[in-house]
Amino acid sequence: MQKVQEYFGSRVFDDRVMKASLPAGVYKSLHRTIERGTRLDPGVADAVASAMKDWAVSKGATHYTHWFQPLTGVTAEKHDSFISPSPDGGVIMEFSGKELIKGEPDASSFPSGGLRATFEARGYTAWDPTSYAFIKGKTLCIPTAFCSYGGEALDKKTPLLRSMEALNRQALRILKLFGNKDVRCVRTCVGPEQEYFLITREMYDKRPDLRFTGRTLFGKKPPKGQEMDDHYFGVIKPRVAAYMEELNDELWRLGILAKTEHNEVAPAQHELAPIYSTTNIATDHNQLTMEIMQKVAAKHGLVCLLHEKPFDGVNGSGKHNNWSISTDAGVNLLSPGETPYENAQFLLFLCAVIKAVDDYQDLLRITVATAGNDHRLGANEAPPAVVSIFLGDELNAVLEAIETGEPYMGAEKTQMKLGVDVLPKFNRDTTDRNRTSPFAFTGNKFEFRMLGSANSIACCNIMLNSAVAESLKIYADRLEGAEDFETALHEMIRKTIKDHKNIIFNGNGYDDAWIKEATEKRGLLNYRTTADCMPHLLDEKNVTMLTAHGVYSRAELESRCEIMLENYVKTVTIEANTMVSMARRQIAPAVESYTMKLMEGIAQKKALDMGLDSGYETGLVKELSTLTGEIARRADLLEEAVSALSGTVEEQSCAVRDAILGRMEELRKVCDRAETITAKEFWPYPSYGDILFSVR
Repeated sequence: MQKVQEYFGSRVFDDRVMKASLPAGVYKSLHRTIERGTRLDPGVADAVASAMKDWAVSKGATHYTHWFQPLTGVTAEKHDSFISPSPDGGVIMEFSGKELIKGEPDASSFPSGGLRATFEARGYTAWDPTSYAFIKGKTLCIPTAFCSYGGEALDKKTPLLRSMEALNRQALRILKLFGNKDVRCVRTCVGPEQEYFLITREMYDKRPDLRFTGRTLFGKKPPKGQEMDDHYFGVIKPRVAAYMEELNDELWRLGILAKTEHNEVAPAQHELAPIYSTTNIATDHNQLTMEIMQKVAAKHGLVCLLHEKPFDGVNGSGKHNNWSISTDAGVNLLSPGETPYENAQFLLFLCAVIKAVDDYQDLLRITVATAGNDHRLGANEAPPAVVSIFLGDELNAVLEAIETGEPYMGAEKTQMKLGVDVLPKFNRDTTDRNRTSPFAFTGNKFEFRMLGSANSIACCNIMLNSAVAESLKIYADRLEGAEDFETALHEMIRKTIKDHKNIIFNGNGYDDAWIKEATEKRGLLNYRTTADCMPHLLDEKNVTMLTAHGVYSRAELESRCEIMLENYVKTVTIEANTMVSMARRQIAPAVESYTMKLMEGIAQKKALDMGLDSGYETGLVKELSTLTGEIARRADLLEEAVSALSGTVEEQSCAVRDAILGRMEELRKVCDRAETITAKEFWPYPSYGDILFSVR
């Protein structure tokens, strides 16, 4: 049996393969691009393409594709074979540097938010050499960026790479001020924890709502759900264990560092967590992970649900984005140091993050805004829609001491003036974790917990990188011109703490009193829905910051706003239409059939003996008849609301929020009541109990 270390990364054209198959000069040039983010030397492309093709063909590949991440939220690929005709009538296997560097997929059918007209089809994919090529099936997949004929980014990777470079530029300026002149590159790193549900294919196929929308639109909680907390970290069922074993095998062969697996809180819910990777690689890997999770599930007769809220009243699924900043020497800039200067540097980067999250809390909320995640946020299973930062008691006390100028009353009780007197060594993991916080410091990283399970992690990391780059730029501009660096540093950290302490909250984020305090006393934002927050992407402060760092152009931001609002409207419209269809074509007829069966029973009782009690059946008939009429009426009202959608996409999103969602809830309420009093054999769909406990 092959050991993991023998086959890990066997489908990846990684550093080991490149070193063995490329000429020394080519390898050195490409490695410099990968490690430092320098511009690729076009002269190496043909040599890399030839080696990449030979390696892929030796692994059984027959095709190649430029693998990219359009604004659909999933990945895209167009396959071309390696074959070229030979003079003798046969074929040879060819792949050129030109084909490696650039592809030309049709761009007209991908979302562009007005950047492209439908008839303007030309688009380009461009090789991202910082993310390794890999083999999927019999196809060599080359990670690429995707842009339009006019150069506008039509994907999520391009702005992500831009944001990483923006943060790198500003972080290097700060590090030089601290005497770190040998650092050549600063990267952000991410480890996304992925939650998901596993149900049987049989149950899935019987639910039109799951098939069309990814979530159940009707259904009452089962008698037993997650109340006993017996699923969380419980023994993994044999069928799930077999699935996880094959999933790990597939991921490891692709060089994805799958590390942790366990049962989550809800029945049928699980989690997979990887080891950290550079942000753009982690983003590629997470997209691949979601794809492979669903593919492997199908082989086991299962379906992997990635919707943020597939079951009402049951915990939804999130994706915790663990984010840190590191140098090319492997130094974590969010890790407390051993010396006063190192700790001063740590506190400056910490303050940069605090300032960024406070100044651009709207952007962070926008990055997790989807119709599905709106159901999850603030539902006592996920952080609220209000963004705040958890630092823990000890670090919070350190910051308060700096702000007030009072001695820090920790273990060493030391007066702190950064870089002048000794700052006490700050130990990691000196405080509990806060699972209710949207943005929590966990020792040497921040955990952004608002993402939904199906979200691409690219979006939140684009905004986080960009906002922190802006903070660092402001700091660098001030410190580079300061007469006394240490005094200016101390005052700047002190001012940041004073100006942005409202965003810091170490308490219970689920408490209604916190939401009131956050919005009424602290002035924090509370955008409950996608329709509420998405238009703020185009607020002038956001446009100015993102364009100044070259992460987006104004046109690219306008396109994203339109695409996300349009996606919101389409998602809810599909859900509403599905509800109307299910209610009219299956639920109402099922309730009516059961009603008629009860009436037959009443008639038979009376025929046998007029004195027999039929009060139970009569009461049910009356309630079911009322519910049938209500189902029909509320289905009509919902259909009318959908038909009335008009105007701009922003106006439509507001109508979805204000009219359609409420009518969907009203229709669900009467149908769910009908489910609880209709005999099981008449109900057309598997219940929550059937679905959540179907995998044994």
